[in-house]
Amino acid sequence: MQVRFLVLALALAMPLVGWLSNTGVFGPTNGEISDRYPTLIVAAGYAFSIWGPIFLLDVVFGIAQARVRQAGTRLQRIRLLTAAGFALTSLWMVVFSLQWFWLALAIIWGSLVCLLGAAWLASHTQGHRRGPWWQWLPLSLHAGWVSLAVFLNLAQVVVAFQLLSTERMLPWTLVLFALAGVLLLGAVVKLRGNPWYALAAIWGLLGVHARQQASALPGADTAASVAMALAVVVAVTALAAGLLHRRAVRTPRAG
Repeated sequence: MQVRFLVLALALAMPLVGWLSNTGVFGPTNGEISDRYPTLIVAAGYAFSIWGPIFLLDVVFGIAQARVRQAGTRLQRIRLLTAAGFALTSLWMVVFSLQWFWLALAIIWGSLVCLLGAAWLASHTQGHRRGPWWQWLPLSLHAGWVSLAVFLNLAQVVVAFQLLSTERMLPWTLVLFALAGVLLLGAVVKLRGNPWYALAAIWGLLGVHARQQASALPGADTAASVAMALAVVVAVTALAAGLLHRRAVRTPRAG
């Protein structure tokens, strides 16, 4: 099978696997597991509805790239990375439902590396311009959500295996917020203020804020405030980086 058709098949597989996972075919749903291992960095249930647009746009990407027969080196690399990222996304949904948490954690980090790499390639073409919207929009949205999800997943592993205190979770949760901030802000800058990457991250952080505001866990109020503050910082950084990118596009290159 050619890689372009493999990418399309894997894009179509993700919503199917997601639906099966939500019906409990593989085991407890993500929501049930989240309730079983509550943390200070988990998002409200509605935030996970972003998977719908992500899957839809990934299918759009899969169809569009499958129509390109003579692909350049950049698109070929994007195809390989997205094939791996899409496959790992589907695999994660199965493994997480089976509650193989350590393996799920390794898988979701692997998917993040692949999707960030693909989003970066889609956001950088000759000069300062981005690639076609059907490349950078879907891949950036997917990468933005997973960039936050890896820390939600990590927090659940900590609680599930009681690696750190489950009664005083705020200290180590703040460390996770700091690490998430470094990743999100660094990626926003590297992706030239990519609005779709930032939007997915902000959506997730607002979901964390909403969930923690309603939580009775010790430190939840502080976690909610930190999530909101980080969402604002990501938004401001994305706007600033986006302005610099547009200015670079408009400014003729010297020489």
